[in-house]
Amino acid sequence: MDVTLSNPGSTAVADTRALLVLQDEPPVARTAAPLDVAVPPLVRALLASGDFAGRALETAILHPAAGRVRRVLLVGIGPRDSLTSQRVRQVAATLARRATDLGARRVVVELPDARVLNPAIAAQAFAEGAVMGSHRFDRYRAARKTAEPRIEIVPPSRDLAPAVRAAIALGLVVGRAVCLARDLANTPGQDLPPRELAATATRIGRASGARVRVLGVRDMERLGMGAVLGVGRGSVEPPCFIVLERDPTAGGRRRPGGRTAKGAANSAGKRGAVPTVVLIGKGVTFDTGGISLKPREGMGRMKYDMSGAAAVLGVFAALPALELPFRVVGLVPSAENMPSDRAFKPGDVLRAMDGTTIEVTNTDAEGRLLLADALCYAQRYQPEVIVDLATLTGSIRVALGTLAAGLFTTDDPLAAELAAASAATGDRLWRMPLWDDYADSLKSDVADVVNSAGGDGGASIAASFLARFAGDTRWAHIDMASTAWAFTDRPHEPRGPTGFGVRLLLEWLVRRSGR
Repeated sequence: MDVTLSNPGSTAVADTRALLVLQDEPPVARTAAPLDVAVPPLVRALLASGDFAGRALETAILHPAAGRVRRVLLVGIGPRDSLTSQRVRQVAATLARRATDLGARRVVVELPDARVLNPAIAAQAFAEGAVMGSHRFDRYRAARKTAEPRIEIVPPSRDLAPAVRAAIALGLVVGRAVCLARDLANTPGQDLPPRELAATATRIGRASGARVRVLGVRDMERLGMGAVLGVGRGSVEPPCFIVLERDPTAGGRRRPGGRTAKGAANSAGKRGAVPTVVLIGKGVTFDTGGISLKPREGMGRMKYDMSGAAAVLGVFAALPALELPFRVVGLVPSAENMPSDRAFKPGDVLRAMDGTTIEVTNTDAEGRLLLADALCYAQRYQPEVIVDLATLTGSIRVALGTLAAGLFTTDDPLAAELAAASAATGDRLWRMPLWDDYADSLKSDVADVVNSAGGDGGASIAASFLARFAGDTRWAHIDMASTAWAFTDRPHEPRGPTGFGVRLLLEWLVRRSGR
């Protein structure tokens, strides 16, 4: 999907004019792209009929008998006082899908009035939504999706054109990063085992100006990563540990409309001189549950159990478009969790990188084992903060349904930072309890800790397990098992992997940079 700024001097004729209609308010053409004379009477008649009122995501099509525009596509954006950037994403996705279905080639649309929503925010959200809504995973389909239209955005005024152009460019980068994460999570385990995930991460990392290292089995043995190795030993596909590091000035690129980060050129490459943020993504490329085998129903979706890793890689794909005055490190512990004569078993004791011994009570609680070693590895960066993302527990979906991910942290300011990014992006978070009491259930009779206690409060118990390995570092855990997969079509999220977390983390990183 291509979204651009409309060129007022263009002589090309759009075959489709899109109008974003506030509920119970008549649409108004404000700019240099006026409506054809025949259109306003048709719109007034439609609104008067009651068949279309501008309710959120409501659509209607008009075909003027005369004039240059072939069709007018009306999309409702709901009441003025409830219009948010998330609603704009959904509106753009709805518009993009409908225009594609109609076979439109060139669509011109005006942004909402600046008094309704900041034009730059609206433009970025619109570009994100158009890309996300039109995305389809068609790698394995004989018939690929049809051609997509070009959408041209008319800013509220000419003086806002530079800001709107930059916002569109950033929105396209972010939207495509989300779609990249979706495609990774949608790829069957046969085609994306740990080694292929590592190869993909290497391509993404190098394209983004990051240094990439892939630790193999021998490397992990030397480091004492017994938790990752334990999870992966049941598969013919060996586990790996992927490390991406991007310094502030990597690639020498700028955020659209931005400036070079102050002091970055002198401090890049000096680990102690540059603040570091570590992102960790769970990378289980397929999860059978191991010896604690999952039921047949739904197991085919377990290719998405690396959605946390996909989100981190999506973030790295978008980093060249940002201007961040700190180092970003991505860690992806990756393994297949398979049953075999070599697989780890209930009752086994694994030793994590920091020496903690872990009694395995459930081999289907494997994600936290991978994250344990990753959290230990992260400490070598002396990071300012660590955020991990994982499709970790079914319990979080029981608690929150499918509309929010669980946020676990004892750091109130960090929780507030992530909540603000969540509100801005629509990647919803809900803070969950992480009390010391939960850790009591993780006591083992034979080791330092068990990996799973079962029973009620499973998401909080799993987060308590991770907290042990995060130590005193500022840390937050996002359990996205509730949001990483959409079971029904949504305007901006086709059924399947959602790419959750990419926009959330990018927004959070930008806010941490002070802009």
